[in-house]
Amino acid sequence: MYDEREQSPEHGPLAGFTVGVTAARRADELGALLERRGAAVLHAPALRIVPLSDDSELLAATKEIIGRAPDIAVATTAIGFRGWVEAADGWGLGEDLLERLRGVRILARGPKVKGAIRAAGLTEEWSPASESMAEVLDRLLEEGVDGLRIAVQLHGEPLPGFVESLRAGGAEVVGVPVYRWLPPEDIGPVDRLIDAVVARTLDAVTFTSAPAAASLLSRAEERGLADDLLAALGHDVLPACVGPVTALPLQARGVDTVQPERFRLGPLVQLLCRELPSRARTLPVAGHRVEIRGHAVLVDGELRPVPPAGMSLLRALSRRPGWVVSRAELLRALPGAGRDEHAVETAMARLRTALGAPKLIQTVVKRGYRMALDPVADTKYDAAV
Repeated sequence: MYDEREQSPEHGPLAGFTVGVTAARRADELGALLERRGAAVLHAPALRIVPLSDDSELLAATKEIIGRAPDIAVATTAIGFRGWVEAADGWGLGEDLLERLRGVRILARGPKVKGAIRAAGLTEEWSPASESMAEVLDRLLEEGVDGLRIAVQLHGEPLPGFVESLRAGGAEVVGVPVYRWLPPEDIGPVDRLIDAVVARTLDAVTFTSAPAAASLLSRAEERGLADDLLAALGHDVLPACVGPVTALPLQARGVDTVQPERFRLGPLVQLLCRELPSRARTLPVAGHRVEIRGHAVLVDGELRPVPPAGMSLLRALSRRPGWVVSRAELLRALPGAGRDEHAVETAMARLRTALGAPKLIQTVVKRGYRMALDPVADTKYDAAV
């Protein structure tokens, strides 16, 4: 029988899983973190960031703030705040902007923004521990904003609830549009990611910004695949968001997401390292411990990569472990196999070779195949039916 004692695997905790990355910024960093833990990564930036250093709107907003100082400035992203200061420098207005902001109460959404503010020689008054714009809004409204002039550095989307709530509270809001999110120039990778989610060949998709989530949903709508995408994200493919703000577009469509307690890439990856293995199916089969992951199987803790056709067969068998599954049913599980049941035999031979333990799957003459579930487990399984 297999040894249930914990083994120290040579592979990473995400080995055998495939994770989609929708980030435009820091995608390489996130991908490297995932790959170092064993994951296969499908990168498809769902948007691109377009800086507005030559944009008339940003220039007009900068001149308006220099001409008449706001009472409060809200900085939402580090890259956006730095971009604003750099653009002002390019127009010869950098020193004037910083001088004006030195006399302003500055609220920063999180630690990265605080770093950008301090790098510019300024000091923030307050920053929420949650890094949530909702908490920033709550603080402003609790203090009262009636009659105040508030500059808000926009981060690629209009922040409708935030801006409208301030205006409803009596504030004059000056939006500072530092950069915009636009669809990627090459939509091919996004389409491939959507197809992979719908086909359930991804185990998880990561989101690090709300616009990326909204962009992916929008593209799926354009292709008529929104319902299929939402169904996959709701049941089979884990949507992992860096924080609650990022999750909003998905939650608005009824998709539950997982989020780390700290809204950082590292904790996001750590969360996946816990969640994905916990979702994998583990069975005692023919004296071995078999854990079925996305594109590989752990047999007694040893990682065994399996071809896609073999994974399709294994999943079909594992839905009813110990029960015979007919060749006709297995043929239907094979993508693009046609009507020739010989395709099942070929894929099954390759699956057994990949698993390295041929007795895990038994041939039942004239009937089909079955996973050789251990007798004790078989009894438990029958009792549960």
